[in-house]
Amino acid sequence: MDRLNLILGAISGDVIGSAYEWNNVKTTDFDIFGRSFEFTDDSVLTFATMDVLLNDKDYAETYQQYARKYPGRGYGGRFKSWINSDNPKPYNSWGNGSAMRVSPVGWACNTMEEVMAEAKKSAEVTHNHPEGIKGAQAAAVAVFMARTGGSKDDIKNFISETFEYDLNRKIDDIRPRFRFDESCQGTVPESIIAFLESSDYETSIKLAISLGGDSDTIACITGGIAEAFYKEIPMHIIDKVIQVLPPDILDLINEFSQKYR
Repeated sequence: MDRLNLILGAISGDVIGSAYEWNNVKTTDFDIFGRSFEFTDDSVLTFATMDVLLNDKDYAETYQQYARKYPGRGYGGRFKSWINSDNPKPYNSWGNGSAMRVSPVGWACNTMEEVMAEAKKSAEVTHNHPEGIKGAQAAAVAVFMARTGGSKDDIKNFISETFEYDLNRKIDDIRPRFRFDESCQGTVPESIIAFLESSDYETSIKLAISLGGDSDTIACITGGIAEAFYKEIPMHIIDKVIQVLPPDILDLINEFSQKYR
């Protein structure tokens, strides 16, 4: 397994952010890994998205399967009910769950049209509200554009025009008033801004976490984009993250990375 080529950007952001979700830091001056860290629901559903794309599985069935396999990882209330439903139906959510799990779509698809369609497909099994779909599409598009050579200006302009997100703000201006927000419209733009202001993968994660609020999810979304753009994650981060991932999940990530990286 070539650790440097593993697609771990979103997962690493989630793992790092897990230490700060309920212990927010409103600064970029903090140890990248807190005292305790773990993968949360963001990673679990990212694993599931990888599995769907690798093996042509059904999104709803696979999301249920993975969430049942890894219970107690911070799933939202309505999603908890959905996990255990015998006949799962979308529940018109605009929550950021659709965006936190979508980064593999940006790696696996080869055209913008494919990305938009697949991101919608991944979202609408639960998050069929227009904002839930839009958040997933915006996050996946950002990963796709970053992976395929788009500049930060290209990414900013396309997402601003296509999804009508305000990306002209600065993290320093957002941070003082930012509070816990689980919506796509309240976290996806901020996650993209953290990437746009960064200079490398690690600074992107620190900027994302420094906002406070839903730190693991914001860092997860930011991390997926940043990895695709900068093409690398520091080895000291990779080494810590893979320590908390189950062996079968590492095998899945390795298989996905070999196919799409």
